[in-house]
Amino acid sequence: MNENSSNSTKTKNNSSKNKNKSKPFFVKKKKPQAKKTLESKVIDAKGAVNDLKLYEKIEAEPKKKQEKKQNAQPQKKAQTKKTAETKSVPSKKQSSQSKKQTEKPQKKAKPIKVAFLGGLGEVGKNITLFEYDGDMILIDCGLAFPDEDMPGVDIVIPDFSHLEKNFDKIKGICITHGHEDHIGALAYLLKKVNVPVYSTRLTNGIIEGKLREHNILDIAELNVVSPGKTVTLGKFRVEFIHVNHSIPDAVGFAIMCDGGTIVHTGDFKIDSTPIDGGMIDIARFAELGKQGVLCMMADSTNAERQGYTESESKVGASFEMLFAKAESRRIIVATFASNIHRVQQIINVAAKSGRKVALSGRSLENVVAVASELGYLNVPEGILIKLDMIKQFTDSELVLITTGSQGEPMSALTRMAMRDHRKVSITPNDYVIISATPIPGNEKTVSRVVNELMKLGADVVYEKMYDVHVSGHACREELKLMLGIVKPKYFMPVHGEQKHLLKHAELAEAMGIASDNIILAENGALIEVCEKHIKRIGSVPAGQTLIDGSGVGDVGSVVLRDRKHLAEDGIIVVVACMDAVTGELTSGPDVVSRGFVFVKESTDLLDEAQKTAYETIMKCHDRNIYDWGAIKSRVRDDISRLMYERTKRYPMVLPIFMEN
Repeated sequence: MNENSSNSTKTKNNSSKNKNKSKPFFVKKKKPQAKKTLESKVIDAKGAVNDLKLYEKIEAEPKKKQEKKQNAQPQKKAQTKKTAETKSVPSKKQSSQSKKQTEKPQKKAKPIKVAFLGGLGEVGKNITLFEYDGDMILIDCGLAFPDEDMPGVDIVIPDFSHLEKNFDKIKGICITHGHEDHIGALAYLLKKVNVPVYSTRLTNGIIEGKLREHNILDIAELNVVSPGKTVTLGKFRVEFIHVNHSIPDAVGFAIMCDGGTIVHTGDFKIDSTPIDGGMIDIARFAELGKQGVLCMMADSTNAERQGYTESESKVGASFEMLFAKAESRRIIVATFASNIHRVQQIINVAAKSGRKVALSGRSLENVVAVASELGYLNVPEGILIKLDMIKQFTDSELVLITTGSQGEPMSALTRMAMRDHRKVSITPNDYVIISATPIPGNEKTVSRVVNELMKLGADVVYEKMYDVHVSGHACREELKLMLGIVKPKYFMPVHGEQKHLLKHAELAEAMGIASDNIILAENGALIEVCEKHIKRIGSVPAGQTLIDGSGVGDVGSVVLRDRKHLAEDGIIVVVACMDAVTGELTSGPDVVSRGFVFVKESTDLLDEAQKTAYETIMKCHDRNIYDWGAIKSRVRDDISRLMYERTKRYPMVLPIFMEN
């Protein structure tokens, strides 16, 4: 039975059960059905076809209305929107973004603040503070060596006053590598602000030795992080990225937070044949560039040098040639204490030449011990000897590795050149190799050491003569490559003098970064960076603290001024005894000179100074002036005036009055 007949049957049954109810208007009373003929079957089939056409017509009506509605929209409005085809097939990225927006509203990112406490406009004292939403982290904490106008000063460290005020906000310190200009001030900081320290394995070992010297290793919280790993410090996530430098285990950082990603390269170069076998992780820097980098801070030390930096492996071939040229002479090699790669190559060539190796310099001995213990330095058994044992071997059997490649006054090589070393005396049979380039500002001191060594008859080899040194910093082509793969929106050159920073900024502009997106900062600058802008918003305390012996900060500008005065013009001391009751002069005054004139040849001048001091004191008494401060001031002025008239110099005049 077809569908229509079945529906009719059901209707008939229902109507018979509900006789009292009125029949629906669409129900007809049907006669008992007889056996269907061929004709009736055809009629039923036509009815079903008609019903199907009616159903299709009803279904098509809403679609037609919708099409009319779309066609009725203004043409101008249609042009401003995307095509229907694009809307109907959204990309995966668009669908995921719209899904995130519907799930949870995005929190507005806050700007990142960067404060430079050191390292800009100078070589050394590198320390940078990052802040986001109340949380702070530090990158490096280094020292600098004193200038010529800092007599008596041993080292220079940053001013930590800003960090002390914000102690509770600092979540940790991340260290790029183990050079003094990046870790040298860490012990002084941890005594005031004891926060966790994060570094790679070798860097951590060197830090441990320094903290042990300061007796704070037990209270310090040191953490070892492998390159490629990420640490979470408050609202920051810091990824350690392997780079090449003149010391193993050097890293750069990807500093990530909700405000964006900042790439800090640290000290780096691109070495395709490094000594330790690990090339810089260029792939990771490129990957960060694809993900989007808000700002990059990059090493500017060699921004003036064209081309690429030579590979460290090139120095090994030079050493082999020079060791052969030395023949039967004793070889002395001066290099940076922390340059493990260089030390390794010297040891390798010495072992091939059948020579023993002795170390001179406490810092060098400490670094070699740590590197050997951690497996970063491979020292054949029996090749290292103590410096006390060198007299047991002939010159042809010895290689001395020493510190002092920068002409530091207290370094081992300088003491050898000045005949002040207790265990090593320079002779004409010495072959000295200075395997380092003078840091800007140290050229004169290095030249002085070279000249003194030559005066003693030694044959001296330095960088300009042979390839005995390669830099650990990237040259212009490498800097361009890093800018090209990281593709930062904003750029800040760091680590270098003003001329280095300026050249690096010009290089970034030539690579396509807009000049408005490049900032040349200076120590003390507080920079704000976000998606909309990068700008200077203020300043922070960023001076320097001078270390003299065990004293920290007790040598200030006044002390330095007095030291310069003493060094340039000497001192005259006027000593007199006064009666405690009457204030009258009982003995003296006596005049003593140091560093001003040769006493035996200037007795007349000193006698005149003594006479002037006596007359000044008597005049004060005649005028009833008994205040010692006032009398000292007048004696100082009169003696200074006399000395300038006679010598055209202003020695420091120091009156000393004692009670009788």
